[in-house]
Amino acid sequence: MKNIIACLWLSMLFMSCGRFSNEDKKEDHQERIVCISKQYAEIIYALGAEEDVVAVDLSSTYPPEIKELPTIGYHRALSTETILAMKPTLILHDNNIGPEHVVNQLEKLEIPMKTFGQYEPTIAGTDSLIQEMGKYFGKEAAADSLVNKLHADMEQALAQARQYTEKPKVLIIHFGRASNVYLVMTQKSTAARMLEWAGGEMAVNAERGMKQLSPEVVAAANPDVILLTDFGYDRLDKGNEIEKLPGISATNAFKNKRVFRIEEHDLVYLGPRTAENVLLIQQLIHNNEKE
Repeated sequence: MKNIIACLWLSMLFMSCGRFSNEDKKEDHQERIVCISKQYAEIIYALGAEEDVVAVDLSSTYPPEIKELPTIGYHRALSTETILAMKPTLILHDNNIGPEHVVNQLEKLEIPMKTFGQYEPTIAGTDSLIQEMGKYFGKEAAADSLVNKLHADMEQALAQARQYTEKPKVLIIHFGRASNVYLVMTQKSTAARMLEWAGGEMAVNAERGMKQLSPEVVAAANPDVILLTDFGYDRLDKGNEIEKLPGISATNAFKNKRVFRIEEHDLVYLGPRTAENVLLIQQLIHNNEKE
């Protein structure tokens, strides 16, 4: 698993390295926030509170305009020097940062760091996080609007899910393929919860949220639908060469042309757009079924 994660990180770095050359356009701001959480970053932008954010971590890719900001690297492989170069007055993080010695260095430097409440990955927990962040940034009205829309969209998604007569088996490949192994999401992941809300079921069971699968096991799982996230070795060559991915072409999903791309950040955390993403997943996995 360590080798797979290392390859994932290096590929993310390679594909996003251009972001490091961005100039600091907020040099004159008194408050300088470095946000090291893709979930926090999306909520901040959704609230309209991004004015004082001067840098984000490499995995923060939504909304698209966030890519105009400099990055301080991958959230689990941080550098003290890179963060300090952003002259932060506040670091926001979700307790998923590292390595430990960098975190210790930042604490010794007494740079203010803040983590919002640790909520369960549920719609109710997402409501609470949005409202807490809205209060912190003085954007309570915007937070209320986001929560109301989230609930309205979820009601629509769940109502539609109840109407479907099929429950397609879906394989979500988070990163493929390194060393002839795919990294797939399992029923323990946030993606599995979203898939259930959309009226589908995860093709892979495991103790953790991600699992390595060989091409042979992918073929044997024979999912009805395959969702490929935006990171993948086939994307590092000359485009979407899905048919060249071993094991994929043997599945019903490939034969029935039900292999789709989906953004990685739409599946790994819950946020203001979660219900919209559930509706998107619903459209993809039920696109051959009459509603």
